[in-house]
Amino acid sequence: MLGVSSQSILSGPPCAQTLVPTPWEFERCSTIYKVNTTSSPGSSAPLGTSAQPILRVEDLSIGFGGREVVHGISFEIAAGQTLGVVGESGSGKSATALAAMRLLPAQASVSGRILLAAEDGCGVDLLALPEGEMRQRRGSDVAIIFQEPMTALNPVMRVGAQIAEAVRAHQPELSSKAVERLVLDTMCEVALPEPERSTRDYPHQFSGGQRQRILIAMAIVNRPRLLIADEPTTALDVTVQAQILALLKELRRAHGLSMLFISHDLAVVAEACDQPGDRVAVMQHGCIVEQAGTSDLFANPQHPYTRRLLASAPTMATDRTRPLAV
Repeated sequence: MLGVSSQSILSGPPCAQTLVPTPWEFERCSTIYKVNTTSSPGSSAPLGTSAQPILRVEDLSIGFGGREVVHGISFEIAAGQTLGVVGESGSGKSATALAAMRLLPAQASVSGRILLAAEDGCGVDLLALPEGEMRQRRGSDVAIIFQEPMTALNPVMRVGAQIAEAVRAHQPELSSKAVERLVLDTMCEVALPEPERSTRDYPHQFSGGQRQRILIAMAIVNRPRLLIADEPTTALDVTVQAQILALLKELRRAHGLSMLFISHDLAVVAEACDQPGDRVAVMQHGCIVEQAGTSDLFANPQHPYTRRLLASAPTMATDRTRPLAV
């Protein structure tokens, strides 16, 4: 499954460094117990250190219609690091991603801070920016890949024009020929077939995996520092999922991308967050109940919900006479 064996789901993906065990502190969060992590000295990109992260989320709460759905969550992502966010549908994963992009509907209430590191080293609170300035940062400093490409792409607009539109919005000084060259180069980078011809095609003329590659091209064409991938493999079969994950990992390596990777699939998260320093946060009912290094979390889950998630994934050794964890 996606290059992750059944055994590796339980034991965790290989990691080039040994992470120091994390002290845990339990506190009540809504109707569940939340596990707060405090990283130890020597761990890569630790939570709460003095090193400037590229993204720091502090006490983020989100509500709709007077009802809070995300409850004071905090996390950070270091340069070049991937943070995987995993949890069941409705746990608040996508709402968190949309809050970071300032794409929640007007009726949503958002509190807390979302700090994006500026080039001068200072943090800019995305929630406090005027809409015009946020529009400039959205797509250039931080970009998002949505989970359903058929609804994210304009069905009556050629894909080349859609990618070019993203370029012109953030690099208006480029000539038409330079924009065309950048679009073609980016389409080649995401391995779209025959890019010169494909630029003139419409979204319905592509397969599901190819449409997802178009969305990735739109997201990376302006070379953002942070990429948010919101369930980028959910609508794809496992073979295409593996191709998209391999593409994202190659783009991360080539461009030094930091990534917030959202999924409900533990195997996908294990594959996406398999580099030293990568972390996984587990969400339930709008809270981050556990956050740890990838290998630590898969090998030694601390929260009962995380243990149930792992137990719900069948393996070759699973006793088929007993029900999976729910």
